[in-house]
Amino acid sequence: MARKRKKRLLNPAARQGMDLLKKNVMGKALGKHIASPDDVSMEVAKQLGIPFQERGNGELKAEDAGKIGGAIGGSMVKELVRMAEASLAHNRK
Repeated sequence: MARKRKKRLLNPAARQGMDLLKKNVMGKALGKHIASPDDVSMEVAKQLGIPFQERGNGELKAEDAGKIGGAIGGSMVKELVRMAEASLAHNRK
């Protein structure tokens, strides 16, 4: 039986900032305006040619779900690293 993954941050107050980061980073990566962080998965799936619906993705293969989540998470991590490096470079001056 598969366990349902909870999208929970260590600091719940960071949710709004993380959602904004997700929306902005993926909008830039996809080259289009994304209205809501909830639309990111749908847009990534569209670009990858993966059939994805707003609800009821029980037939979605784990491999396809990983491709969608990997693209989103990878882009967000790259941006967070870039931001940290810029902050460190600024603080060294």
